[in-house]
Amino acid sequence: MNGTMVIRQTGSALLDSSLEAITPLDKSVMERAQARLDNLTKPKDSLGYLEEFVKRIAGITGGTAPDISSKTVFVFAGDHGVAAEGVSAFPAEVTPQMVLNFLAGGAAINVIARHVGAAVKVIDIGVNFDFDSTPGLLKKKVIRGTGNIAKGPAMTRADALKCIETGIEIAQEFALKGALFATGEMGIANTTASSALVSALTGLAPAEVTGRGTGIDDKSYARKVGVIEEALRVNSPDVTDPVDVLAKVGGAEIGGIAGLIIGAAANKIPVVVDGFISTAGALVASKLHPEIERYLFASHSSVERGHRAALDAIGIRPFLDLNLRLGEGTGAALAMGSIEASVKLYNEMATFDSAGVTGKE
Repeated sequence: MNGTMVIRQTGSALLDSSLEAITPLDKSVMERAQARLDNLTKPKDSLGYLEEFVKRIAGITGGTAPDISSKTVFVFAGDHGVAAEGVSAFPAEVTPQMVLNFLAGGAAINVIARHVGAAVKVIDIGVNFDFDSTPGLLKKKVIRGTGNIAKGPAMTRADALKCIETGIEIAQEFALKGALFATGEMGIANTTASSALVSALTGLAPAEVTGRGTGIDDKSYARKVGVIEEALRVNSPDVTDPVDVLAKVGGAEIGGIAGLIIGAAANKIPVVVDGFISTAGALVASKLHPEIERYLFASHSSVERGHRAALDAIGIRPFLDLNLRLGEGTGAALAMGSIEASVKLYNEMATFDSAGVTGKE
């Protein structure tokens, strides 16, 4: 165990061992990083969040010359049976269509990732579609879409654990030196599942954490809130058990994101968390281990109503506010540029001594 922390046993050997491998950040390295930051040619703390970013990255990676030049956005895709309830402005077939768009490089996430020099990895973890011989797709299908949560559970506990394990395995596969991960997703109706999950794990009423997703009208929004209320009533998720909540009202891509974050933390890799759905996955991960939040960088404040509630429950603060509500990893990819800039400033700026600049004292 990590000191006095008690980590819940989940029934998955891979998940349990990954949770056991997560440690607090290296305080001594962070202290040395702070000393260097204070000696750079600038007033103390004048780079604000950027100084906090690089100090935490140093503590995560354990390196006095941190490197996060290997940037990857992981886009998990999954379908949701609750789409049948009319909670989205788009039909379910858009999920596989957008997966093919990602692979062709034509989506917003592809453009932004190219701009910041990040790779995009697309994962079929739960799409209700067969992608035959599709180059570039990581085929990790656990389920062919979730069940309709308004009528029963999204998936079995075994499937929920498999989704988390899949995310962990992907993190392990891409755990290279200098890695920086970002989360992304695609799944029609996944804001409905995320709202149900966040409501269960925060104790807030569905109306307090439910937004308009793809841009639904007032009538559809009222229906969406009612569907989430019904899903929580029908499934009665155990709010003390994040895996049960994921299984009862979550989604495959949410579980994959939770697993990616856990696997990254176990391998000392920082993760940039995208919007509402990604933060729902991060919330599941944080409920499984108290140190998870120290490995996370919240990219932006989404217009989705439940996003702030999920961020607050984890204990992380977004630093971009661009009125985004797209998902895909777009906000996280944009944030990667700022986080990498913080590392370059730390590594490349002159100190007062090296530059021959007179300090404050």
